Amino acid sequence: MRIDILTIFPEMFEGTINSSISKRAINKQIIDVHIHDFRDFTLNNNNRVDDYSYGGGAGMIIQAQPVLDCLRSIPNWEKAYKIITTPVAKTYNQKKAIKLSKIEHLIIICGHYEGIDERIMNFVDEGISIGDYILTGGEYAALVIYDSVIRLLPGVLGNSESTIEESFENNLLEFPQYTRPEVFEGMSVPEVLISGNHENIRKWRRQKSLERTYKYRKDLLRKAKLNEEDKKILIELKKEQK
Repeated sequence: MRIDILTIFPEMFEGTINSSISKRAINKQIIDVHIHDFRDFTLNNNNRVDDYSYGGGAGMIIQAQPVLDCLRSIPNWEKAYKIITTPVAKTYNQKKAIKLSKIEHLIIICGHYEGIDERIMNFVDEGISIGDYILTGGEYAALVIYDSVIRLLPGVLGNSESTIEESFENNLLEFPQYTRPEVFEGMSVPEVLISGNHENIRKWRRQKSLERTYKYRKDLLRKAKLNEEDKKILIELKKEQK
């Protein structure tokens, strides 16, 4: 998979790309990552890429020209799937991450300041927002998208099952996890997890997953695939809350 990221702050990506699973994925040639500074494409003598907004208003707007010229410098950019980080878009989720992970060539354009000239939207496939809050720049959103996508690629994570039971993968939050020592500062690992009874462990984990989702993200339950056992657990949870 090839990933191109367009930004005016390429240094913000160095740490993430050259560490952890990202570095391993690059070394294994699973991903091919390129960071582009679209400031390099400005026609302004002072190296500026922004200007005042037509119609007035606070803040500066990034010009379409340097972004588009940078985009056009990428090999086969027209065939790539192109996204832009912006708050004016549908909210990102795991379903979208899975969809993007199946794309051969992904281009991410980082929005910044008060936004990019709207005409750039004619050259991208969609905008993506990572949540209902304001960020300094789209670089942070691009990092979130980058990390969530590459970890889904075959061979990036050591255990393929680790992505199956994670939070949001099945529209349920993940169950609690424990490791050694068995007792830490007087707090013990739940007995069921050291019982060796795999069916009881499975039931306990499912119940805790449902409990967490019911407590923190009830909205996810509307999309989750629930069996009869799950529904009984949720009925009991509702009774306990009354």
